Amino acid sequence: EVQLVESGGGLVQAGGSLRLSCTTSGFTFDDYAIGWFRQAPGKEREGVSCIRSSDEMTYYADSVKGRFTISSDNAKNTVYLQMNSLKPEDAAVYYCAANLDYCTTIPGSYDYWGQGTQVTVSS
Repeated sequence: EVQLVESGGGLVQAGGSLRLSCTTSGFTFDDYAIGWFRQAPGKEREGVSCIRSSDEMTYYADSVKGRFTISSDNAKNTVYLQMNSLKPEDAAVYYCAANLDYCTTIPGSYDYWGQGTQVTVSS
C-alpha cells in the first residue's frame, strides 16, 4: 500500500520557521520525484517545491525561493521542506505528492498524495 504522510505543520508567527516532513512507503522512492503543494481556502493548489531523489534536482516556486529548502533522506524515504521567514501568505494546507521520474507543478500529474498538514502563520 502506498502511503505519504505529512507532518510538522502548525501555528507560527510571521518570520518564524517550520520543517515539514513527508514520509513515504509502498513504492520505490528513488524512482519518484516528490513535490510539495499548498492550497489556501478559495485558491487553487499551488506547486511549491519538488525534488527528484535520483539526482537531487530541485524546483522552487518564485514565491518561496530563498526562504524554503527541500531535501531528501533516501535511507528514510522521507522528504523535508524547511520553511524560513514565513509570511501570512504562506498559510495553507501543505501536501506532498509522488510523481514517477520527474518534477512538475501540475497536480494532476502526480500519482500519489498525502492527506495534508495545516500551516498557519500569524501576523
